[in-house]
Amino acid sequence: VQLQASGGGLVQAGGSLRLSCDYFRTNFGISSLGWYRQAPGKQRDLVARIAPAGALAIYADSVKGRFTISRDNSKEVMYLQMDSLRPEDTATYFCNKYPPSDSWGRGTLVTVSS
Repeated sequence: VQLQASGGGLVQAGGSLRLSCDYFRTNFGISSLGWYRQAPGKQRDLVARIAPAGALAIYADSVKGRFTISRDNSKEVMYLQMDSLRPEDTATYFCNKYPPSDSWGRGTLVTVSS
């Protein structure tokens, strides 16, 4: 099962975006989920992860205080609210389980201009 991320785009530094990832018709409601990102020429890294019930969220140091991960299991959707965006946040963002499965869906490109 591949999860598809959406909501990326071009934004100026300091701006905001909200990414979405639906997990309809999967059993991922009982799994921890994560947002990951991959900048050109770099490895894919974990940005944030959230426990099945949504009570516990953990962030990479680089996004702590600026990004917020959340999920709505009734709608089977996970979100990543990204505020105070920086040019170094430019990357393709993916969603997957945490730990991730080997199957990656189509990511969504976030470009932050300076």
